[in-house]
Amino acid sequence: MRKSKLDPVQEIIQEYNNAVLNMDSTAKTSQTGRSYGGIVRAGKGKLVESIGKRLIQISWEKLNQDPERLRVSGKQFKIPIREEYVENLRNEEIKMYIKENISKFYYPYKPDITVSIDGKISLVMECKAYTENAMLKRVLVDFTLLKSLYPDIKFVLLQLESQLGGDYSELKDITFGSPSTHTLLSYFDIELHIITLLKGERKVDKPIHKPSFFKPLTRESLEKAIKIISEILKNEI
Repeated sequence: MRKSKLDPVQEIIQEYNNAVLNMDSTAKTSQTGRSYGGIVRAGKGKLVESIGKRLIQISWEKLNQDPERLRVSGKQFKIPIREEYVENLRNEEIKMYIKENISKFYYPYKPDITVSIDGKISLVMECKAYTENAMLKRVLVDFTLLKSLYPDIKFVLLQLESQLGGDYSELKDITFGSPSTHTLLSYFDIELHIITLLKGERKVDKPIHKPSFFKPLTRESLEKAIKIISEILKNEI
């Protein structure tokens, strides 16, 4: 009997199950020489990035758009040094040195996922196994730097689990967030879409790659993520 083909959402769930349920044993038996923790972190990071790319592609398909118009990549950006900073330097020797080597003065930034529509950079996504507020500060700084080059770009933070506090891990229709996260956001001119995939706040002593602490990835949370991403992309068409 011919097996029925999995739909795209179920494929993501299967990919998640296969990766997370085998992560502990894979890390323990690895012959690469890397540490157990390093293998687990790399595995989770690769998994979330893969899920992020699939969610973007599915969201685009939901909008009935030509797949050729969409490009999902890992582009690196060069954030140039600000001219005002250079001009305000008091030391003339340092100022001249920078000006003479200006092409070398930039900050390299490579988001996990960059989305272009018709060749125009429209959205960037950072993919995390979890996020806490110290990590969020770094994300917001990077996004702010990128916004200086692309003022209209959209920003998404995709996380498996949340450690931001508040109700980010409750997967409700309306998320009220947390005091600390909202306070950080208030200092940055960034409209950040935070998408959490797994229910329940992240617990350091209960890692999901351990079979006894495994958390299921549900169709409901993925469809909610697709809805959010579809709405973002819709406004970019």
